[in-house]
Amino acid sequence: MSQLQNIEAIEKRLWGAADLLRANSGLASNEYFMPVMGLIFLRHAYSRYLAVKPAIEAGLPSRGGKTRALTKEDFGQQGAIYLRPEAQFDHLVSLPDSADRAAAIIAAMNGIEADYDALRGVLPKAEYHKIANQDLGELLRKLNPEELKTAHGDIFGRIYEYFLTQFADQGAHDGGEFFTPISIVQMIANLIEPARGTVLDPACGSGGMFVQSANLVERNHGDPTKALTFYGMEKNATTIKLAQMNLAVHGLQGNIAEAISYYADPHELLGKADYVMANPPFNVDEVDAEKVRKDPRLPFGLPGVNNKGKVSNGNYLWISYFYSYLSVRGRAGFVMSSQASSAGRDEAAVRRRLVETGHVDVMVAIRGNFFYTRTVPCELWFFDKAKPEQHRDRVLMLDARNVYRKVTRKIYDFSPEQLANLTSIVWLYRGQSDRFLSLLREHLGQAIVNAQASLDPLLDYLERGRALAEAVGRLADENGEPEAQAAQRAMDEALATLVADVAAYAKVVQQQAARPIAENASNATLHKASERLAPLAETSRDLVKAADHLHKLAGHALEALSSEGKGRELSRLRKTADEARKAAVDALKPVRYFHRQALWLQERFPDAELRDVPGLVKLVSWAEIEANDWSLTPGRYVGVAPEEVDEDFDFEAALRDIHIELKGLNEEAVALATKIARNFEELGA
Repeated sequence: MSQLQNIEAIEKRLWGAADLLRANSGLASNEYFMPVMGLIFLRHAYSRYLAVKPAIEAGLPSRGGKTRALTKEDFGQQGAIYLRPEAQFDHLVSLPDSADRAAAIIAAMNGIEADYDALRGVLPKAEYHKIANQDLGELLRKLNPEELKTAHGDIFGRIYEYFLTQFADQGAHDGGEFFTPISIVQMIANLIEPARGTVLDPACGSGGMFVQSANLVERNHGDPTKALTFYGMEKNATTIKLAQMNLAVHGLQGNIAEAISYYADPHELLGKADYVMANPPFNVDEVDAEKVRKDPRLPFGLPGVNNKGKVSNGNYLWISYFYSYLSVRGRAGFVMSSQASSAGRDEAAVRRRLVETGHVDVMVAIRGNFFYTRTVPCELWFFDKAKPEQHRDRVLMLDARNVYRKVTRKIYDFSPEQLANLTSIVWLYRGQSDRFLSLLREHLGQAIVNAQASLDPLLDYLERGRALAEAVGRLADENGEPEAQAAQRAMDEALATLVADVAAYAKVVQQQAARPIAENASNATLHKASERLAPLAETSRDLVKAADHLHKLAGHALEALSSEGKGRELSRLRKTADEARKAAVDALKPVRYFHRQALWLQERFPDAELRDVPGLVKLVSWAEIEANDWSLTPGRYVGVAPEEVDEDFDFEAALRDIHIELKGLNEEAVALATKIARNFEELGA
């Protein structure tokens, strides 16, 4: 399940906490989000602390029967921070009303700052004295929901964005600046593959680029604290503190300077950065042209200047800066406004010179609704100054706008498998077919593993369904009504069919499990494996439908018998069976899902080699780019994908989505009406 699927529940709790402070504290609107962020920091740090503590304790050395005490170094190696007992969130939540909670929270913050030099003077402290003791207790409880206890990934950065969005008047959330979606940060990290050296983000915000870079190194079994050095720039002091907190909670450190990146280069990394990652503010038009005219970070010259002496659009300043910071073998990946890739006039001249360096590597188009607070589409740009000679006069155009997962009504992202598939296309471009084949093996292997795992939930559902059918039969006989007896016969028939289908499915699963995907399986072998797994994948889909059908028939039976006093017993049995059905369906769906992920790649790249795929990818020559006004917009080159028939269309699911959409819109309408009424009251209207 995507972490984003919990975001609305988390939002409501956080906004409840914010409302509590707004109503009861002495803090101004531009101050009171920091105390909450400080506690979110403690909560998330504690979650990570608990996640790694068992493994650390298991590996601690003993001498004379006495185990060595935990140290902060132990936790740093596991991407977490050490928390003294008084800084652990459960301790703070459990404080009685008689305790001075503000003093306890401040003591927790002081303890962390004493252990970690990078956090000295960063964590909020004094503000807690302005909050009533009882309100602090309520605040601690509000910030301790199950959703945050199990949160993982860069949830801290997402919460940071939530507060910047809600507290727009606090001044750190300018137009065009917003949190980078985790899927997009992961794609940038996947494609530039930071492994060792200096990582620079000149518009670092809450530090999400650094966190995902470190995660990638960890996935490759490296130690990011030793492999990578992080440098960031940010113009807002409060945002810098949030970034430092975000880094610390992941066991990382970074040198983040307070600076306006248009005018300053505090780290003096011109030509020295191994990796540049960024999501800069888009379309800024207030940069003083005279201040940047002779900047050595603008090797392609200034883009357009308006009659006020301002750079008409700052997008190409950022693009030039990112390019200039790279070392001779450096790679850059960054988010940019979609309009930048085809902008005309002076910006087109800069873009032409940039393309002619031979270092523009990959362009990726992303659809709208990926950003948490914006619906705008964007593009990801990738530079590689060590680009192979055979690709110097080519640019890989990847249009990912048709690849997405709808997480909530407003938010889309990539599933982990979609992200891996898109990344594997770039592997093929780079001649890394072995990685492509490894991913195929992983997808197909997961289909088999999930098929095996689905058997027990299926058998449990059959048992619950049988008990339900027997109860329906008894009550139908007692009832004697034709409608109830018809419902009972329909259930018996459906159950008998499902029992037979599950038995046949189990036999095929066992046969496939006896033929695991070999680690060195060739492309031809993987095609054969995909073909033989296709019936298994389709059967898993059919079983989902059959399980749902039995559930619907039970509903009909319940309606037919609801007038009887014993209908309550039937309802209980149906509820138990329904819980088992949901577990079985959840276990079955990944079987076909993973097979389809493998098939998605195999249909598009059957020879495990890069080729042009309409609507998805094309390797484009300079000549073609020149003929298109030096445009770097992927959609201009890849064409339109052939229309695909949606074999999985589920009318009831679609209707349910529409209901959710309508429910969300109604809730927003009520909230907006309440806000308007409150504003009128404040105006005395």
